Amino acid sequence: MTEPILPDLFNHLVQLAALELSPEEAEYLRRELNNQLKAIHELEAIPLGAEIPAASHGISYTVDTSSSIRQDEWHPHPNPDEILEQAPETDEGYIIVPDIPHTEL
Repeated sequence: MTEPILPDLFNHLVQLAALELSPEEAEYLRRELNNQLKAIHELEAIPLGAEIPAASHGISYTVDTSSSIRQDEWHPHPNPDEILEQAPETDEGYIIVPDIPHTEL
Protein backbone atom coordinates (compact mmCIF):
# COMPACT_ATOMS: atom_id res chain seq x y z
CA MET A 1 0.00 0.00 0.00
CA THR A 2 1.89 3.05 -1.21
CA GLU A 3 -1.02 5.49 -1.27
CA PRO A 4 -1.88 7.45 1.89
CA ILE A 5 -4.71 6.52 4.21
CA LEU A 6 -7.66 8.62 3.05
CA PRO A 7 -10.30 9.94 5.49
CA ASP A 8 -12.95 7.39 4.42
CA LEU A 9 -10.67 4.42 5.14
CA PHE A 10 -9.41 5.99 8.34
CA ASN A 11 -12.96 6.61 9.58
CA HIS A 12 -13.84 3.00 8.82
CA LEU A 13 -10.81 1.81 10.84
CA VAL A 14 -11.73 4.11 13.72
CA GLN A 15 -15.24 2.67 13.71
CA LEU A 16 -13.91 -0.92 13.69
CA ALA A 17 -11.62 -0.10 16.60
CA ALA A 18 -14.54 1.54 18.47
CA LEU A 19 -12.50 4.70 19.09
CA GLU A 20 -13.99 8.03 20.03
CA LEU A 21 -11.93 10.76 18.39
CA SER A 22 -12.68 14.41 17.88
CA PRO A 23 -12.27 15.60 14.27
CA GLU A 24 -8.97 17.25 15.25
CA GLU A 25 -7.68 14.09 16.95
CA ALA A 26 -8.73 11.96 13.99
CA GLU A 27 -6.99 14.19 11.46
CA TYR A 28 -3.84 14.33 13.61
CA LEU A 29 -3.74 10.54 13.98
CA ARG A 30 -4.42 9.97 10.28
CA ARG A 31 -1.61 12.38 9.37
CA GLU A 32 0.79 10.65 11.81
CA LEU A 33 -0.08 7.20 10.43
CA ASN A 34 0.59 8.46 6.91
CA ASN A 35 3.97 9.82 8.08
CA GLN A 36 4.81 6.39 9.51
CA LEU A 37 3.80 4.68 6.27
CA LYS A 38 5.94 7.14 4.32
CA ALA A 39 8.95 6.34 6.53
CA ILE A 40 8.39 2.60 6.04
CA HIS A 41 8.24 3.03 2.26
CA GLU A 42 11.45 5.05 2.35
CA LEU A 43 13.17 2.24 4.27
CA GLU A 44 11.83 -0.35 1.84
CA ALA A 45 13.31 1.66 -1.04
CA ILE A 46 16.88 1.29 0.29
CA PRO A 47 18.65 -1.08 -2.10
CA LEU A 48 20.12 -4.15 -0.43
CA GLY A 49 22.55 -6.49 -2.07
CA ALA A 50 21.53 -10.09 -2.61
CA GLU A 51 24.07 -11.17 0.02
CA ILE A 52 22.24 -9.26 2.79
CA PRO A 53 19.22 -11.10 4.17
CA ALA A 54 16.14 -8.93 4.72
CA ALA A 55 16.14 -9.46 8.51
CA SER A 56 19.87 -9.02 8.97
CA HIS A 57 21.27 -7.01 11.85
CA GLY A 58 24.58 -6.63 13.64
CA ILE A 59 24.11 -9.38 16.21
CA SER A 60 23.49 -12.94 15.21
CA TYR A 61 21.12 -14.86 17.46
CA THR A 62 22.08 -18.47 17.28
CA VAL A 63 21.63 -21.28 19.77
CA ASP A 64 25.26 -20.81 20.78
CA THR A 65 24.98 -17.06 21.51
CA SER A 66 21.41 -16.87 22.85
CA SER A 67 20.33 -17.49 26.39
CA SER A 68 18.33 -20.61 26.98
CA ILE A 69 14.61 -20.22 27.62
CA ARG A 70 14.00 -19.89 31.33
CA GLN A 71 11.18 -21.52 33.21
CA ASP A 72 8.41 -19.23 34.39
CA GLU A 73 8.33 -18.79 38.13
CA TRP A 74 5.38 -17.49 40.09
CA HIS A 75 6.24 -14.87 42.72
CA PRO A 76 3.08 -13.79 44.53
CA HIS A 77 2.73 -10.17 45.61
CA PRO A 78 3.19 -9.94 49.38
CA ASN A 79 -0.01 -7.90 49.76
CA PRO A 80 -2.48 -8.41 46.89
CA ASP A 81 -5.07 -6.27 48.67
CA GLU A 82 -2.89 -3.23 47.87
CA ILE A 83 -3.40 -3.94 44.17
CA LEU A 84 -7.12 -4.64 44.51
CA GLU A 85 -7.65 -1.38 46.42
CA GLN A 86 -6.52 0.51 43.29
CA ALA A 87 -9.11 -1.14 41.03
CA PRO A 88 -12.35 0.77 40.39
CA GLU A 89 -14.46 -2.35 41.00
CA THR A 90 -13.71 -5.77 42.52
CA ASP A 91 -15.64 -8.90 43.44
CA GLU A 92 -14.29 -11.59 45.79
CA GLY A 93 -10.67 -10.79 45.02
CA TYR A 94 -11.12 -10.33 41.26
CA ILE A 95 -10.93 -7.08 39.31
CA ILE A 96 -14.15 -6.37 37.42
CA VAL A 97 -13.46 -5.25 33.85
CA PRO A 98 -16.31 -3.50 32.00
CA ASP A 99 -17.66 -5.01 28.81
CA ILE A 100 -16.26 -3.55 25.60
CA PRO A 101 -19.13 -2.51 23.32
CA HIS A 102 -18.95 -3.92 19.83
CA THR A 103 -21.16 -4.38 16.83
CA GLU A 104 -21.54 -7.26 14.45
CA LEU A 105 -19.94 -6.78 11.07
